[in-house]
Amino acid sequence: MTSPPAIRRYRPDDRAALDDICIRTAHNGLDARPVYADPGILPVIFAQPYAALEPDLAFVLDDGRGQAVGYILGVADTPRFVAEFRTKWLPLVADRYPEGSAAPGSPDELMIRLLHDPERMIVPELAPYPAHLHIDLLPEWQGRGYGRELMRTLLRALAERGVPAVHLVMATANVPARAFYDRLGFREIPVPDPGSIACLGRTTGERERL
Repeated sequence: MTSPPAIRRYRPDDRAALDDICIRTAHNGLDARPVYADPGILPVIFAQPYAALEPDLAFVLDDGRGQAVGYILGVADTPRFVAEFRTKWLPLVADRYPEGSAAPGSPDELMIRLLHDPERMIVPELAPYPAHLHIDLLPEWQGRGYGRELMRTLLRALAERGVPAVHLVMATANVPARAFYDRLGFREIPVPDPGSIACLGRTTGERERL
């Protein structure tokens, strides 16, 4: 029996769907498979560790048949997450993606450098926004209000934990995503030398209802 689409907590059997969603939306909101020699590194950095290290802040959009078609993944304390990424997550995956194993200058090389440098996530200007998140939906599920519902779910969970504010990092080339975040009350946080990314943040409080 098919049920209406609904947001629920992440389950371990959602792992393959989580990976698929991440890969199919990772290149400025588009499919990353044509860009990377091994796109499997993307969920290893941006999806799997969140579900593994902070599963209580991992939520998916279920299509009504048990299939995850979108997700929002959060951490309540970025410095703590970085420490656990270094000590608990990286040892599990580093051998699959050793430093220096990708073609110099390739997108894969950049991702491998990110994998081995979780401390890059600790930016002093982001300290007032201790939580951070990743949100992705498959293209056919975008523009239908589900992203807003996912964001509402995570912000509520963070507020219940007493977390005052959250940030995210996005590619400036992803113009539709920026418009989505602007509508949800996120504002740019100035950081040194941002390059091709932007850091956005907002409070989790109920006064800023979505």
